[in-house]
Amino acid sequence: MNTPIRLFARQFALAVSLALAMVGGAAAQDAKAGAKVGAVNVERILRDSSTAKAVSAKLEQDFSKRERDLRASADQLRQAVEKFERESPTLPESQRTPRQRQLVEQERDLQRRQRDFQEELNLRRNEALQQVVEKLNRVIRTIAEAEKYDLIVQEAYYVSPRVDITDRVMSQLDGK
Repeated sequence: MNTPIRLFARQFALAVSLALAMVGGAAAQDAKAGAKVGAVNVERILRDSSTAKAVSAKLEQDFSKRERDLRASADQLRQAVEKFERESPTLPESQRTPRQRQLVEQERDLQRRQRDFQEELNLRRNEALQQVVEKLNRVIRTIAEAEKYDLIVQEAYYVSPRVDITDRVMSQLDGK
């Protein structure tokens, strides 16, 4: 039975096959014409470059105090909950209920602060990463134009050391 999903999958597979065949044919023609190809491992650059490490260190520095404060608050809340659980069987209802509400409110506040912290950290990390990627793209474009590359790829199953320009890009990105 041909369901819409199966039809879509077949059409998608056919389209991918055709695209790969066309790219393969174009690459073969370019290889005959002496096309200059390079490959860049962007993941390695974002992990190992001095620029990316500096951005990570700055973020860690900016957010470490808040993270420590949140951990301390979580520890205090955990201790308060443990104390309440030990004391609750002997507490009168008039004292137990308000303390329980207070602990629930403290937990909500802590969760809200943790969520806000994580959202702000993610936002700042993404902004910083975007700046590094933009600088990286400029460096790659500069190298491509200066050294007359016809094609530079950033992801591949296999990259020969002969065409891997990651170290050159990283050196130029870091200003070495």
